[in-house]
Amino acid sequence: MSENTERHITIVDENGSEQLCEVIHTFDSEEFGKSYVLYSLVGAEEDADGAVEIFASSFTPAENGEDGELQPIETEAEWDLIEDVLNALEDELGEDEE
Repeated sequence: MSENTERHITIVDENGSEQLCEVIHTFDSEEFGKSYVLYSLVGAEEDADGAVEIFASSFTPAENGEDGELQPIETEAEWDLIEDVLNALEDELGEDEE
């Protein structure tokens, strides 16, 4: 059974402005010993292909289980993992639409 509840996080951009984002997917990697979050800006406009820009960060969950701290992706190997996860999600969504 899957949950359809929307999850949001607030990030602070490079200009110090807060941005509300929708969490698309979270996952853990045993290989890197990290947790990752894929997210997009709430209200972001789609491009000509109907796609919205997706961001990725590693994160450390807070002890209280509420908020956590986002960190940048550090290596090409991590980006490769994230790309694989995104491709699998797109494939899964494509199958659901058929």
